Amino acid sequence: MQEDIIELARQLGQALSPKNWMAATAESCTGGGVAYAITAISGSSGWFDRAFVTYTNEAKQQMLGVSTESLIQFGAVSEAVVLEMTAGVLAHSQANIAVAISGIAGPTGGTAEKPVGTVWIAWQTKQGDKAARCFVFPGDRDAVRSQAIREALQGLLSYSK
Repeated sequence: MQEDIIELARQLGQALSPKNWMAATAESCTGGGVAYAITAISGSSGWFDRAFVTYTNEAKQQMLGVSTESLIQFGAVSEAVVLEMTAGVLAHSQANIAVAISGIAGPTGGTAEKPVGTVWIAWQTKQGDKAARCFVFPGDRDAVRSQAIREALQGLLSYSK
């Protein structure tokens, strides 16, 4: 794991701990990479509750309550789905803040509308603050995943302040 990503996770812990906040994640294309970065930090059990790796649509529905309608209408890589994923994380955890990621890391799976590198990330707090953003990251599968993990952590850090 890249040192800048670990440093972001460390900073997140420093932001969450004084507030007694817990974070939780829902990840698809990153396969638990955000949770891995967070749990690389000693003491993260004090501010990290759990992770959901929901790689399939079925997992998103069963574990997080993502609606069939959203998956059919917008696809798994969409604003609607990542916002439903963060809501599901907050409903099924002790977290005060959540992040969700769904994307196309490649090298296959892209379309003209959603090329390889397209990643939607959402952040949401128990207080109701929420946002979602679409990125189109350059590079190979590893590069796309690393950039998504970095952005997810940066957003968590931003929303935890």
